[in-house]
Amino acid sequence: MLVLEGVQAAYGQSRVLFDIALTVEAGEVVTLLGRNGMGKTTTIRAIMGLTPPTAGSIRFNGREIAGLAPEKIARRGIGLVPEGRRVFPTLTVHENLVATAASGADRADPWTLDRIYQMFPRLAERRKQRAGTLSGGEQQMLAIGRALMTNPRLLILDEATEGLAPLVRAEIWRCLRLLKEEGEAILVVDKNLAALKRLADRHVIIEKGRTVWSGDGAALEAAPELVRRSLGV
Repeated sequence: MLVLEGVQAAYGQSRVLFDIALTVEAGEVVTLLGRNGMGKTTTIRAIMGLTPPTAGSIRFNGREIAGLAPEKIARRGIGLVPEGRRVFPTLTVHENLVATAASGADRADPWTLDRIYQMFPRLAERRKQRAGTLSGGEQQMLAIGRALMTNPRLLILDEATEGLAPLVRAEIWRCLRLLKEEGEAILVVDKNLAALKRLADRHVIIEKGRTVWSGDGAALEAAPELVRRSLGV
């Protein structure tokens, strides 16, 4: 579904990505792992066209998307839950959810307001409340709901549970497990390695803007030195 090969990217004259390679298959959950500052967020920005790659290939469903405008990439079927949530603070919960909604007519069970409110009952209770007044956890639920309302083929989450209370983190992981059970393809960045190992099919580790390892959970468990060196765990 998603294929990155030899992706490079820079901010001005400062190169951040040197050789990123990863794949996400349909219905697969893949983690993007690495210490802070290794290029995880920049990789996601490159996928979404927010930091256009300077070299390499990014293909989605067999079509090249590198160099496309972010809105065109989103319309191809990639939903983003960005780091820091970035909900529209002056809009209500309801308005946030419908602002970027797509019909999902080609899906057997498209995402609708009712489905989002069923998954996150707390959002239903606050549907008329302005997003800027929600708690951090509620804003993250809203950010996930807003991305799902685009009816994406691939959902990308950058720092899925960063800064959230334990009970809210558990709610987010429950949501992601449900999405996996429904066959949603997911690329996720988070620091909670234990939760990621329970959720994901495969893991990709990057160091200093390069992919240095990829494999399934069993392979990661069998490489404790790699985990210690690359992730500090």
